[in-house]
Amino acid sequence: MHIRCTLLLTSVFLLFSRADAYFGYGVVRCLFTSKDDVVYLAQLYFNKVLQEQEKKNEQKCRTNVPLVFDVLSRPVEPTVKLRLAESPESEHPGMLMCSAYNFYPKQIKLTWLRDGKEATSNVTSTDELPNGNWLYQIHSYLEIIPKPGENISCMVEHASLMEPKFYDWDPTSEAEKNKIAIGVAGLLLGLVFVLGGAVFYKRNTTSRILVPTS
Repeated sequence: MHIRCTLLLTSVFLLFSRADAYFGYGVVRCLFTSKDDVVYLAQLYFNKVLQEQEKKNEQKCRTNVPLVFDVLSRPVEPTVKLRLAESPESEHPGMLMCSAYNFYPKQIKLTWLRDGKEATSNVTSTDELPNGNWLYQIHSYLEIIPKPGENISCMVEHASLMEPKFYDWDPTSEAEKNKIAIGVAGLLLGLVFVLGGAVFYKRNTTSRILVPTS
């Protein structure tokens, strides 16, 4: 596995003159691709222009390399979500989305299965997208025309898993969730009308003036 890592330390300073303000900053980096290939790089910039650069082997960089490689050598298992998404294509009323989040290393494979057989048509996937914290995410899409009784699943293969994991799509649960959401919305709407009617009735009754009769 080829890894290029950077330990970064930056110092910033400002220089001022009577007419203008000048900006300068220095960057110190420890670059390494292995425990033996370590380079210390110091750069000095003035108004975004590189003025000075020093590149050499540095023992201080080497002391941090084992710790970094120890962290990077531990695979992180992905969090996988399988859900129904909207499809822009009219001939494909359904689009399933299989997403894997926060995994390491970068290499991962998502495979769609329909009744146990690999689906290769109507499948699109993104590249592994970096999160900016050494972890990655990826998304795979399957355009479908739902068939009664069909079993659709997303198979995930990754270094953090002893064997492939399968995530089955349950269309019944999707439908039940929609029914529950519609039911809750209807209940809330009914409560709004009931409370509104009660407030209206109370205002009308309290505003009435009783006129005594002789």
